[in-house]
Formats: sequence, structure tokens, C-alpha cells
Amino acid sequence: MAATYEVNKQLEKVPMPEQDPAARACNFDEVAWGYTPEDAMVEARRCIQCPKKPCMDGCPVGVPIPRFIESVAHGEFAEAYAAVKAANALPAICGRVCPQERQCEGVCTRGRKGEPVGIGRLERFVADWAFEHPDEAAAALGQAEGGADRAADSKRLAGKRVACVGSGPASLTCAGELAKMGADVTVFEALHKVGGVLVYGIPEFRLPKDLVAREVSSLSDLGVSFETNAVIGRLYDVDELLDEQGFDAVFVGTGAGLPGYLGIEGEGLNGVMVANELLTRVNLMKAYLFPEHETPVYVGKKCIVVGGGNVAMDAARTAKRLGADVTVVYRRSREEMPARAEEIHHAEQEGIAFQMLTSPVRALGDDKGWIAGLECERMELGEPDASGRRRPKPVAGSEFVMDADMLVIAVGSKTNPLIANTTPGLEVTARNLVVADERTGATSKPGVFAGGDTVIGAATVILAMGAGKRAASGIAEYLAPSA
Repeated sequence: MAATYEVNKQLEKVPMPEQDPAARACNFDEVAWGYTPEDAMVEARRCIQCPKKPCMDGCPVGVPIPRFIESVAHGEFAEAYAAVKAANALPAICGRVCPQERQCEGVCTRGRKGEPVGIGRLERFVADWAFEHPDEAAAALGQAEGGADRAADSKRLAGKRVACVGSGPASLTCAGELAKMGADVTVFEALHKVGGVLVYGIPEFRLPKDLVAREVSSLSDLGVSFETNAVIGRLYDVDELLDEQGFDAVFVGTGAGLPGYLGIEGEGLNGVMVANELLTRVNLMKAYLFPEHETPVYVGKKCIVVGGGNVAMDAARTAKRLGADVTVVYRRSREEMPARAEEIHHAEQEGIAFQMLTSPVRALGDDKGWIAGLECERMELGEPDASGRRRPKPVAGSEFVMDADMLVIAVGSKTNPLIANTTPGLEVTARNLVVADERTGATSKPGVFAGGDTVIGAATVILAMGAGKRAASGIAEYLAPSA
């Protein structure tokens, strides 16, 4: 696609308006405010519309990035939204939480000289614009989805019933794609709110929960049904869904919500918690609104968060907003941190301290059973390990103690074994990850498909969505093979 606008040659992205760091560190309002229409058009005109379109190769769900950006550059926001929405079921969410710097923006040609085009910021803009202009957005989307081929595809799975287990990004995406093909889809969620990690794991200041509800509502409009407080493996097992409940296929997208621990002495002390507990209490159960919501959470004065990923940043920034003085402890250097660069930057702006090349040895308690400190040791980096990052090694005689009355462990999570343990014939790995075909999501059990974190382990929202989208195609081929 050739560009028909004058390219804006500025090297840096148009800045994203956001709350002042000192103010936002005390509230749970969204940090970034989003582009104005004028800002969005200026940023979109930084795209040079290069012929090879590497950004599309970097998008797990195949958003037609150059096309939607060109529409934004011309002020054709409804058309831009239609282009994005056709490929991405949750654009307002992806625009906020995707690690674009390692995906679409990471391979953007403009990034070779200066900053890449702000693809995520533009995706967020068009999704937010569509919410504010529903009639125009719906008309553009309807026009884009018109045609005989689309009409035929919308009836491909008519009369077929599919169960999606879990309501995180993989299941929501799979459900939406199947509903577009005419399937009768029911999503089963173990908790009382739909959204999975989107509602219990990601803080309000990064992803407002009314926005998640809005995206879920759009799936309801497609005919997707939701059952909450439904633990599959307890209420029904997978075989019962297929044999007794009348579903023709089952998609397993239960994520990786089982927390990991450090395995050190003192983890059982009062004041020690995993990030999953802190984030679930605050995000899903609204502990930050206590006593309006009667779901309090313990908050210390000096909090240590162990970990270097996005969950660690979310936990640290949450504890800061709850009133704690927070230090992040990470066993590698900043360059090896897996968290998004923007989240690390925001955490630093908000006054969170970082103790790099440091690893916990044991938690120290007082005479009442509460944590009083964390003994640590200094680390140095050796040769790269399987992740490609340099492996940390202890420095002999470097032990020291950090004061703490709150310790949050954010060192990864695992797949809950419930589905594996209650589904005969379903092949899983030693880590309870479901074995599934990468292209179709098909598992060893006929009629059962899987994708997202339950297959690859804890990863990102957009990778889970890509897996859900591929699994929907696999399910469609299984239920209605092409002639």
C-alpha cells in the first residue's frame, strides 16, 4: 500500500499524555490518557508504509497495521477501527497491555533510526474512539464485514456447540471467532467475574475494568454465553461437557494462575504473599476501596517485591498506591528484566526503588511470626542460560539484610493441574502444560483444543489471543471440514 500523505519524519513518537507521577502513585486511575485525534494523526504520519510490512509479521493476531495506520493518518477513524477489529477481538485491551516493543514495534522500520511508530498507542486510540462514536464504528464494521463470503462464513458452524473453559484472552478470542462463524458458544469461568487475568491480574491503573467489561459485552452481543462460578474439573469435567452437556468441542484456556514460590526459609511468615493474592484482592475484589468493599488486604510500611516481570511491576506499583515504601529485588540486571520497558519506567517515576543483581536467601521473622527482614546475597552474571539471558551466580560472602514488613513473591506462575487430572486421554507435560498443535490447538483428545498459557506457560495477552484465534480455526475445521 503506497502512502498518500506526507510522512512525518520526526524521530521520536508523539508523547502520550499521562498523569503526573507524584499524583498517580496515590491513586488507581489510569496512568496514560491516550492520544487526541490530532496527536494520533501526527503519529500515524510517521509510518512510511514500507512494502515488506514487518510489523504485521510481528503481530500474533495479524492486525493489518499499515492499513489501519494509513486510515488514522487521513482522519478516517471508523475505517481504521474496522480494520483492527476484524483481526483483533480486544483492541482496547491490546493497545494498553501488549509488549509492542518486542512485537510489532520491535520490527518497525522506523525504529532503525529513532523510535518506531507508536502502533500500540494508535490501536488504543481507534478502539477508544469507536467506543465514543458507536454508530459510526458499527457502520464501518458492518460495511467491512459485508459480502457473500462473509455471510456464508457466519453460518459455517450453525448448530454446533462449543465450550470454552476459562475466560481469559485466549478463551475470549476463541469464543468471539467461533461466534462469528455461527457457533453456539458458552464460556465457563471459575471466578465470579469474566475476564481471567484481565480482571484479576492487571491493575486498574493499567487496564480499567469497565473497559474489560465493555469488550466482554461485545462478545455477548455476538451471542456468546457466560457461566461464572463454574470450575471445570469440579462442576463438570471435560468428558461430561462433551458426552452429557452436548458440546461438540471444548477449548481449554485456563491460563497459568498457580503461583510460584521462592523455596526459601521463612516463606510461611505473616506478611509474605504471592503477587497473585495481592493483585486478585486489589483488582478483582477492590481492596483498595476498603471499607466500601469489605475485602481488605494487608499492606506493610516497607515492602519488598521479588521478581522482574510485568507481574512484579504490577505488584510493586499496586503496593506503592496502597501506601508502602517499595523496593523491587531482581537477581539479574535491568537489561535482563522481562517486564515492559514502559512499566519499569513508570515504576521508577513513581518512586519505586530497584535492587538489581540481588537474590533472596531467607525471610527473617520477629517473635510474633511476622516478617521483619529479607536476607539476600549479591549476584553476578555468567554465561547465557536457555532463556538467552546471562545466568546469575552468587557472590561469595556478599550476604546482607533488607528491612521489610511485607514481602511479595512475583517469580512466575504455573498451570493448575485440575484439567489434566480430570481429563483421561489428555496429554500433558511434566509441568502440567497441555500438549496442543501449534497451528490448530488440537490436543491428544478428540474434540478438545487448547491454547494460551495453559499450553506454553505464563506469557502475554496477545500471544494467548493469537493461540485462541488459531484454535478457533482448528475447531471450525474439525466441526465443519472444508469441502
